[in-house]
Amino acid sequence: MVECLAYNEKVSGSSPLLLTTSCSQVCFLYLSLIKIIMILSPLEQFEIISILPIQILCFDFSITNSLLISLLTLAFFSNMVFFFSSNKNYLKKIPFFFIPNNWQMLIEALYEIVSKLVFDNVSLEGEKYFPYIAVLFTFILFSNVIGLVPYSFTVTSHLIVTFVLSFSTFIGINIIGFQRHKLDMLSLIIPANTSFGLALILVPIEFISYIAKPISLGVRLFVNLMAGHTLLKVIAGFAWSMLLLENLLSCAHLIPLLILTILMSLELGVALVQAYVFTILTCIYLNDSINLH
Repeated sequence: MVECLAYNEKVSGSSPLLLTTSCSQVCFLYLSLIKIIMILSPLEQFEIISILPIQILCFDFSITNSLLISLLTLAFFSNMVFFFSSNKNYLKKIPFFFIPNNWQMLIEALYEIVSKLVFDNVSLEGEKYFPYIAVLFTFILFSNVIGLVPYSFTVTSHLIVTFVLSFSTFIGINIIGFQRHKLDMLSLIIPANTSFGLALILVPIEFISYIAKPISLGVRLFVNLMAGHTLLKVIAGFAWSMLLLENLLSCAHLIPLLILTILMSLELGVALVQAYVFTILTCIYLNDSINLH
């Protein structure tokens, strides 16, 4: 810093105070950007961290941040349903009222959304599958929303989690279809009233598109959540780096901060929409398996 100051003073004859301020601003901004890029990478938030290492023989049963958030999601929803579905809750009062409170309105809204999805897309045949679809919808919804909390973890931003949800659902739907229709289930990939020669071309195409359903279902949820959270982290890092500047330049951080607020609202909408899309596509695939449409 001293050599830079002396050199600039000899060459340009500028004020030492001005050069000191400018050099310090440049160095401080450079170090801040290096810290954000190298240490606080936008992809760092998706790292699975071992909280309580547990290793038995060659198997790793460690408690990670992903497992912890998943358990918190299930515990929060199950306890909420338990306290509002029993005859009397822990306060010795009836939990449901003719004039609902906020918690009761939340549960009723979730129930109405899922029941409408099931009955509109699967009809009365899907009533027996309502509990599974309700749990699937609420798990994805709560995982997406909890992931928006600062310093939290988004479970559904990992491809392995979304693939487990999509492929397990797809396998169960196919088992239901084969139990109900036996070999008639193959009519989903064999178009009706087609000649043998045309069927040789259409069947592979229909089979590939049918197998791609769980892949697209899992990738859609994973990509939307990961891209949104990465964008939020980039904008937040940019706003923080501008805040570290001195003088009036630090006031410019209000611009990316305003953009971050707008994107946060948009990401909340994406979290709700993706849970809805995943559930409605599950209902459509279930309807195809039950009714062979």
